[in-house]
Amino acid sequence: MSCMLTHFFYCIITSLVICLFPASLVAAQKERPIDVIEDNSFLIEEAYNQEPGVVQHIFTAHYINDSRRRGWEFSFTQEWPVFSQNHQFSYTIPSYHLVENGDRQNGLGDVLLNYRYQLLEEDETKPAFAPKFSLILPSGSRRRGTGYGVVGYELGLPFSKKVTGQFALHANFGLTYLPNARARLGSGGLSSEHSLVSYNLGASAIYAVFPRVHLMLEWLGDFEESIDDNGKDERTFMPVLSPGLRAAIVDRPMLQIVAGAAAPIGLNRKADNYGAFLYLSIEHDLF
Repeated sequence: MSCMLTHFFYCIITSLVICLFPASLVAAQKERPIDVIEDNSFLIEEAYNQEPGVVQHIFTAHYINDSRRRGWEFSFTQEWPVFSQNHQFSYTIPSYHLVENGDRQNGLGDVLLNYRYQLLEEDETKPAFAPKFSLILPSGSRRRGTGYGVVGYELGLPFSKKVTGQFALHANFGLTYLPNARARLGSGGLSSEHSLVSYNLGASAIYAVFPRVHLMLEWLGDFEESIDDNGKDERTFMPVLSPGLRAAIVDRPMLQIVAGAAAPIGLNRKADNYGAFLYLSIEHDLF
């Protein structure tokens, strides 16, 4: 894992050197600095669908360290345009390598199949808006604590607006519904069935220091409903503030590679509730 961390931070440092080099600034003169990196947020979703003929591969690694859990969450997401930029299909495969309350949670999580429609395209007065519907597949394990064992549904409402040539704002509203879910209990058995409804709110501000280097500040608030070790419904509010940085390591007409890192900090737990977030995106033309 230390090799992964070293590689990501090496990529970020390299990108800073590239972006400070005058030739890179000349190459980006035709675009506003905020336009060079787009649809590459970490915790918040940007409301920009993939362009026709372009596919994106996203790898993330999230280290969690708080009073309940410690370990890593990994995910792989692939985004595809469907005929035009109006329609986008994607899927997300999560995996967990955590210790929660002394129990190990290792393995594949619940896979998401996502459809997103570009309802509004951004212009000088209105934001971009791309509502998303997700089908949650029960690929995780209830016994291992990586899933609830039921088909679920998720609705996301992302908004994006580039306010100036260097500054952008994003906002998210979301709902997750898991009907008749069951979870692993502290005794080792399974709980009775519960229908779980969770909500999330999020916002972010992004500032383009250079065309290929952006500073990020993301806030995410999860109103999460889950099942505790005694089999009862548990409702928690988990706000997170995450300062970060993203940089375009490669920015060519047919290939863009973006790497980034952030430091998520929980706002309603002990001071030791902190983490690390690593991001890598590869976006390229299909032909």
